[in-house]
Amino acid sequence: MSTNEIIVANNVYKTYQSKDVKVEALKGVSLSVNQGEIVTVMGPSGCGKTTLLNCLSGLDEIDSGEIIIRGSDITQMTDNQLTNFRGKNMGFVFQAYNLLPVLSARENVELPLVLAGTSQSKSKNIAEDRLDLVGLADRYTHLPTELSGGEQQRVAIARAFANDPAIIWADELTGNLDSKTQDEVIDLIRKMNKDNNQTFIIVTHSDEVGSIGHRTIRMRDGLIEDDGK
Repeated sequence: MSTNEIIVANNVYKTYQSKDVKVEALKGVSLSVNQGEIVTVMGPSGCGKTTLLNCLSGLDEIDSGEIIIRGSDITQMTDNQLTNFRGKNMGFVFQAYNLLPVLSARENVELPLVLAGTSQSKSKNIAEDRLDLVGLADRYTHLPTELSGGEQQRVAIARAFANDPAIIWADELTGNLDSKTQDEVIDLIRKMNKDNNQTFIIVTHSDEVGSIGHRTIRMRDGLIEDDGK
């Protein structure tokens, strides 16, 4: 891989088996992404977009192929090695937010830091800084149920940025948001990409979100039709 490539996938296959039904979700997918790229992944429902994101990030195991992130083949890592690698290098944002309802906004952002071994006082300072960054300086102590959908998504984004990850994976991150909040989230992604040279892989059905990418990967039936290059 070149020195600028942060993600490389070679001939990746993924099959799901459910009772008597076998679904070939990825059929020999290959791609590369450079450091600092915003790459959007688009295509019809069921084409393999989310499976691609989950496999590239190591959330799902693959049947065969090779996935290299920052020079390391994650398919050869143990579960503990992969968990530690993700914690240091990756952040995740999902449509469902996945916030813990009993924790405040600040505590939700602190969680990945504490799990990574950061001291509680430092985790608190970093969490507040990230919440400030997403415009939630006045929401530190609010529980998720006390926040709007847009605010919850901002907390999820702040949490994804907590460890200054090199790669942010996002799956339909604006699917539950109104157009104004969607625009604010898009502006935030552009800012983080520009300021920190972070790499974004964004699965989306939205043409507006798709347009923010430096390039768009288009999928159909478990294959990449167009890698946008």
